Amino acid sequence: MGRVALVTGGSRGIGEAISKKLLADGYTVAATYAGNDEAAAKFTEATGIKTYKWNVADYESSKAGIAQVEADLGPIEVVVANAGITRDAPFHKMTPEQWHEVIDTNLTGVFNTVHPIWPGMRERKFGRVIVISSINGQKGQFAQVNYAATKSGDLGIVKSLAQEGARAGITANAVCPGYIGTEMVMAIPEKVRDSIVAGIPAGRLGEPEEIARCVAFLASDESGFINGSTISANGAQFVV
Repeated sequence: MGRVALVTGGSRGIGEAISKKLLADGYTVAATYAGNDEAAAKFTEATGIKTYKWNVADYESSKAGIAQVEADLGPIEVVVANAGITRDAPFHKMTPEQWHEVIDTNLTGVFNTVHPIWPGMRERKFGRVIVISSINGQKGQFAQVNYAATKSGDLGIVKSLAQEGARAGITANAVCPGYIGTEMVMAIPEKVRDSIVAGIPAGRLGEPEEIARCVAFLASDESGFINGSTISANGAQFVV
């Protein structure tokens, strides 16, 4: 049995691709989900990957869920903080509820996911923390002040954790996907989707598997000297 990897939001979209790739690479994978029981059951049936239901925005639920994963599978050595939501609105129309929902899931949710796992990583002198940020955390985006703030904040978390964890053999890195051909993006009206693709120099949407390969590399032993870094996978749409 390989190292245990936890992927939040790991049963759909980019998270599903990450979970499958890590499984194929020999990891024992646990995937979390927030609410779609049917999709999670289908995912487990198709992949054999065990799923766990909890809300990453709640610390105690995250702590209890992580404890259950470790009781079932063993110590978590790789954690991929992928779970995220959007509540888009122009800033002048954005409600406090829309702000807090996104902050609680996308930013505080990273703390809630990594914090209970961190002591074990320090004790074992090994760990891989990978946070899925976004191109919009790097460049901003109209009607996504809340989302962009969280994804930018996630990069700050990674840079700080890298400095704290390096001496303990822990790396913390981020992946910033551009526009990826997930179910959510493909549901956008075709004309809007065409305008998005027109702004990508590569001339296409990315594939979830391309993000998964970035994560798999950062999770591997070969990436041990890469720490506090960001991989931008966006088809040259935004170059840092």
